[in-house]
Amino acid sequence: MSSTTSAKNGTWRNWGGNVSARPAREVEPASVEELAAAVRKAAEDGLTVKAVGTGHSFTSIAATDGVLIRPQLLTGIRKIDRDAMTVTVEAGTPLKRLNMALAREGLSLTNMGDIMEQTVSGATSTGTHGTGRESASIAAQIRALELVTADGSVLSCSEKENADVFAAARIGLGALGIVTAITFAVEPVFLLTAREEPMPFDKVLADFDELWAENEHFEFYWFPHTGSTNTKRNNRSAGPEKPVSRVAGWFEDEFLSNGVFQVAQWVGRAAPATVPTIARVSSRALSARTYTDIPYKVFTSPRRVRFVEMEYAVPREALTGVLRELKAMVDRSDLRVSFPVEVRTAPADDITLSTASGRDSAYVAVHMFKGTPYQAYFTAAERIFTAHEGRPHWGKVHTRDAEYFAGVYPRFGEFTALRDRLDPERRFQNDYLRRVLGS
Repeated sequence: MSSTTSAKNGTWRNWGGNVSARPAREVEPASVEELAAAVRKAAEDGLTVKAVGTGHSFTSIAATDGVLIRPQLLTGIRKIDRDAMTVTVEAGTPLKRLNMALAREGLSLTNMGDIMEQTVSGATSTGTHGTGRESASIAAQIRALELVTADGSVLSCSEKENADVFAAARIGLGALGIVTAITFAVEPVFLLTAREEPMPFDKVLADFDELWAENEHFEFYWFPHTGSTNTKRNNRSAGPEKPVSRVAGWFEDEFLSNGVFQVAQWVGRAAPATVPTIARVSSRALSARTYTDIPYKVFTSPRRVRFVEMEYAVPREALTGVLRELKAMVDRSDLRVSFPVEVRTAPADDITLSTASGRDSAYVAVHMFKGTPYQAYFTAAERIFTAHEGRPHWGKVHTRDAEYFAGVYPRFGEFTALRDRLDPERRFQNDYLRRVLGS
């Protein structure tokens, strides 16, 4: 996956290609002091400020016509504290670099999402998550953070220092300030055994509670227009390490999951009538496999086929009903959905605007190939999700506004009050934040 780009005319685009912006200027600060100075200068010039990572959000959460902060120079590990078992990392560090560096030190994050191209600040600020019975999102692993606020001051936040800001800023949407460093909890590196296998859709739903309870990390993909899924169970292992062979990994993860899948998407976009057939073939393409490796090599996989995505968190107990409704909707419609639906879970956490805040959650993600009309599918899916008090991922396509969020987030008012205190002049405002948080 490549990161965001700025064309010669100054246009910024996200990875999915569905969001663009033309900032008045771009700044690449080489230190926290330079970043703080850039915020103060923006205030003097009457400009808003947004920081952008690698652009893997499908919303316009990072778009601005003001000052665009690029944190590429704010990278690397500041400190490893083996007594506290924490690592402090600069905000612009890609998750991939962090994971590789931690592995060299014999350390690991507890849980990860399914890609690692994002910066640590971008991933946490939007609520990026993986799947887990007890282990929660990446943001839930934060133990402290550093934030440049609207007046250019630098705020240190943790459970003991500026605790009210810490409670919200772990998933801050870029609305409270610009994160410049994050301290994560880590643990000694461990092994995970992954077991991937096809399973009928109806069986997964019938056995879901058992599959969730028996596995530390359970997820699955359902292929629309079929009754098939591909399941994945990740559990800690005593070893020995048995990674996917280089040849098998290339064939399944690159050739099939990216190369052949890319061609299938091109065909489906050009001839939508072929999509159900393609879905049936795709659902049978990947065979069962088991492998054991260090965490980030099990949790993450390459995603080179570009798409647009909507994802909602619903109460975990509502999941099977939501999926049955989603399947019925696709089956009775004229929609042609060529991308699988991804399903994951997370335990309740205590982060103010986390999609899992205060409730055990299940995530349902719908995708469409880049360049394919997605609005009808996403609109129909969103009606189902919102009927179950769904909370959309902050970095993925949705149409919800502040009034809706005030109804599904019990602590929504806490967040907006904190924003009023930290950014009364809306230095970090943009159209997206105006919609989801109000003016």
